[in-house]
Amino acid sequence: MTCASCGTENEAGRKFCSECGTPLARACDTCGAQNAAGAKFCGECGASLTAAPSPQPKPVPVPQAERRLVSVLFADLVGFTAASEGRDAEDTRELLSRYFETARQVIERYGGTIEKFIGDAVMAVWGAPVAQEDDADRAVRAALELVDAVTVLGTDLGAPDLRARVGVLTGEAAVTLGAEGQGMVAGDLVNTASRIQSVAQSGTVLVGAATKRASEGAIAYESAGIHELKGKSEPIELWRALRVVGLVGTTHSLAVEPPFVGRDRDLRLVKELFNGAAEDRRAQLVSVIGIGGIGKSRLAWEFEKYIDGLAENVLWHRGRCLSYGDGVAFWALAEMIRGRAGMLEDEPNETALPKLRAAVELHFEDSDERRFVERRLAHLLGLEGGASGDQENLFAAARMFFERVAARGPTVLVFEDIHWADSALLDFVEYLHDWSRDLPLFILTLARPELTERRPTWGAGKRNFTSITLEPLATDAMETLLTGPVPGLSDELRERILERAEGVPFYAVETVRMLLDRGLLVREDGSFQLTGEIDTLEVPETLQALIAARLDGLSPDERRLVQNAAVLGRTFTLRGLASVTGTAEDELEPILGSLMRKEVLSLQADPMSPERGQYGFIQDLVKKVAYDTLSKKERKSRHLAAAAYLRELGDDDEVVEVVASHYLDAYRSAPDDPDADAVKAEARTMLLRAGERGASLGATAEAQSRFEEAAALADDDIRLRAELYERAGIMARMGARVQQADEHFERAIALFQEIGAHHPAARVEARLAEVLWDTGRLETGVERMDRSFALLSQEEPDEDLAALAAQIGRFMFFAGELDTAADRIETALRIAEARLLPEVFAQALTTKAIMLAAHGRIQEGMALLRFALDTALEHDKPVAALRASYNLADNFSQIDRYEEAAVTVREGLVHARRVGNRQWEWSFLGQLYPLYALGEWDEALEMIGQLPEDRWTEARQAFSPVFPIGSMIHLYRGDLDEARRLATVYDILADSADVQERATYAGSMARIFLVEGDPAEATKAAAFPLELRETMGNRQEYVKEAWVTAVEGALDTGDLNRARDLLTILDELPPGNTSQFLQAHAARFRARVAASEGEKPEADRLYRRAAALFRDMSFPLYLGVTLLDQGEWLAHQGSEDQAAPLLGEAREIFERLRAQWWLDRVDALSRRVEVTA
Repeated sequence: MTCASCGTENEAGRKFCSECGTPLARACDTCGAQNAAGAKFCGECGASLTAAPSPQPKPVPVPQAERRLVSVLFADLVGFTAASEGRDAEDTRELLSRYFETARQVIERYGGTIEKFIGDAVMAVWGAPVAQEDDADRAVRAALELVDAVTVLGTDLGAPDLRARVGVLTGEAAVTLGAEGQGMVAGDLVNTASRIQSVAQSGTVLVGAATKRASEGAIAYESAGIHELKGKSEPIELWRALRVVGLVGTTHSLAVEPPFVGRDRDLRLVKELFNGAAEDRRAQLVSVIGIGGIGKSRLAWEFEKYIDGLAENVLWHRGRCLSYGDGVAFWALAEMIRGRAGMLEDEPNETALPKLRAAVELHFEDSDERRFVERRLAHLLGLEGGASGDQENLFAAARMFFERVAARGPTVLVFEDIHWADSALLDFVEYLHDWSRDLPLFILTLARPELTERRPTWGAGKRNFTSITLEPLATDAMETLLTGPVPGLSDELRERILERAEGVPFYAVETVRMLLDRGLLVREDGSFQLTGEIDTLEVPETLQALIAARLDGLSPDERRLVQNAAVLGRTFTLRGLASVTGTAEDELEPILGSLMRKEVLSLQADPMSPERGQYGFIQDLVKKVAYDTLSKKERKSRHLAAAAYLRELGDDDEVVEVVASHYLDAYRSAPDDPDADAVKAEARTMLLRAGERGASLGATAEAQSRFEEAAALADDDIRLRAELYERAGIMARMGARVQQADEHFERAIALFQEIGAHHPAARVEARLAEVLWDTGRLETGVERMDRSFALLSQEEPDEDLAALAAQIGRFMFFAGELDTAADRIETALRIAEARLLPEVFAQALTTKAIMLAAHGRIQEGMALLRFALDTALEHDKPVAALRASYNLADNFSQIDRYEEAAVTVREGLVHARRVGNRQWEWSFLGQLYPLYALGEWDEALEMIGQLPEDRWTEARQAFSPVFPIGSMIHLYRGDLDEARRLATVYDILADSADVQERATYAGSMARIFLVEGDPAEATKAAAFPLELRETMGNRQEYVKEAWVTAVEGALDTGDLNRARDLLTILDELPPGNTSQFLQAHAARFRARVAASEGEKPEADRLYRRAAALFRDMSFPLYLGVTLLDQGEWLAHQGSEDQAAPLLGEAREIFERLRAQWWLDRVDALSRRVEVTA
């Protein structure tokens, strides 16, 4: 049954609404039948239900439940039982009554609310029903004063051993606003605060870590050790409050003061206005406006330091307006007078009055004036002997006092937090400015935007009035702010803090302080380092209190709107807000306008913005704190309303992720509600759709998160959960999050096997094998796939068997098991073609093409690769397409078509980035040989720089080319140290089960040995790659380069026989199985052999042929090397004139490449040969 008043669905048979208490049915006075509430006639007998209605009570406001950051105080008497023993019952009652009254006065003085008295214990709360940013400060101050007051009370009442002990704890609690006859605050926080009190020693105050963090700027603490509290599973550290050391709400600081940045212009303006007031002897009122934490107090402090450094004596006064307590209307003014008179805040009358009198006498000669001013200032300060009077006389006395002070020299009055001031103090500030205009009186007020909301005429029409609004700091200023006190922050953490702070300095500083306090950030060797991973940045208690206070300063309608809007996100539409709240748009608009004026919300008016017409939170932290105050029940109802509204808009795909998040948050808010399963199912469905959409857009991280969240909601469907983990793993691998992919695939396999689903388990085994290959565990992957293949081979062939066979064939080839590889690939192709499986078909065809190339049938292989690529693109299979494209580029390199290879690499890189596949992006970034061959070395190094070297072990196939190409470039550019460093980074490749990896590493080391002048070791290292020419083909980069190094080494050691043997390898190859690269080097090496044997014409012919071949294939490095070889030979023959142009061209090539190692050889000849271009 639906309640007509509040819309809550109630169980059948209920007479009253369980939410608001409204009657759901009414009994007929005639026949007794039950009728719906609001019916005019009985549906059973027709009698009127409206005649002679009984009087209805006035509706009672329903208490509102919220979650709030509160500070709870528990105080208990120690020694009360002993004090009561033998005491008359009425005396005992009097003692207890005096104690309760004392506690009430102290707690209310500091703005707290008495929650309850329990026996001789007191519970009080700060932060509810209204929060202030200094709630924790004031709770601890009240605790300290209460302890002292109880000691005095015991002495006065003849119970000298009577003491109080107090516990204070800050944290989140469930709060019922407007509660009567029931507790306002509930939760574990309350119980823990009581336990803290129970372990405090008599006469002391203990607090928890959160309270200490939020108040240590004003309170001195010492550690009270680790305590085990009853009912708590873990011991907690407590702190003993010692004394007050600062003003209420004193801001906290890091160990190093943050630099003053981004406000130079504002500070300069304040200085100029002050100097003008001092020089021209005129009063100046400057109003600084800005949200909490924006830097108002820091600006005033910097100004104070400036004043302190002036040669001229400036009379400085500061006062702070309080947001709580009684008798604080002129608190800021009273602080200034106390400061001028040298009085302490709690100084007794007998010493305070003489100080005030001395201050007045110093400035007033006339006895009547002294008497008039002294009595009214004494009344203002609450001193005995003060004379009450009307406000006009009080204003006059205070004005006269400061005028006489200003007559002695420039005088500054700083009113902090003047937005808390009542109208009387604001009137006095304007009155003082008006009446004292001809004196060097500089009045600086610091306020939040609420001031102009309360007092729209503030400063209006006044002479010598200036308003300064502090806006959020620019990003570069915020970066400087963080770098100063906490150098060495990682870029990622700095960006997260800056994003959270949104230009508000206090937000950034307090976030860092929280990380330091909690040990998440530590200082090491002059810089700050994280001690672990930080998934999300929590909101520090100080910021939470600051923002909660700001929200509580709004009107009830404004605050409620902000809470509702927070459910919709950072930005929202008027229509969406109306749908969630059930309030008409025209009723919401004036409230939204007020919130914009108060700088809580903004309206996007840019006609070019896609969010035009949307409202948004100016600061995301305000949205978060507002959302956190909602009770779980309210969160759920509003999230469901938001999801329903978004689905009504149509085009679910556009907002599917937002809808999913609303359903998920609704479920998490109330997982035990009767409709929780239905909400969970909706959340799971929408999360699955959101994951699919993210995957289609290449947003792998987002898609992975959605699949993970959906899997967590599929606890009642094992197969679905396994499928979702598989999809999450696919996204993780595409995003190169290899460890996460490994975990998700393993979890999916285990779940499939749990329900006997061996086919999909085998499919995931094939996916897992890629991860194992990426991380150098090829053999493990093959073993696991073999077991699954044996099991599935006994059943009807299907897609899972085909995918498994294709993967086994691929990896068997890389393991050097060519026969098994060929058999598995044929199995995969046979099943894939019969069952129309385009992805498996394209993948298997790509592997077959690689195998054909290895057997010298590269043209045939390239035809298969092109068909595999076309098939993958036609059926939108991006991973298969990327792999085919990668191998096509490799084949272009093998046949020395480097320009086409480079174009294919660049296109593949664009494709990988477009689909969001990080793994293949890294693979294309690592496909460097075409750029190396073409002499585009800077571009090659730039691509290497885009690869995260610290993650190379997670994607070894992508990174393995980095070592050979990177090391050769660094070697030839003269940076042997960097080449050696790379060798150390990649040394685990030396023992890889993947023969390609081992060959790549060995060939690269051979080149390093050769450059280092150890040709014998180079020849030895090159042996293994050369052995693979039979199985992997002689066109592979590592085979070709190893052959070049081996011949170079043989020639450098004068081993002509070994050189001839190596050259004979090419002679034995059919013409179609060699390459222009090999032919060119063969001509170069044979030229060297001919030259060493004195066959000058043959050497000259062969050098020219080699140079022509290298020039034709656009391989500048080896063209330069060939010209250098020929030039050296000619120079040694005494033909310097013929050598000069060859060496000149070689120099140009090496200079363009910045190949210093080769340039050194040219320079060695320059003393004998005049090198010309």
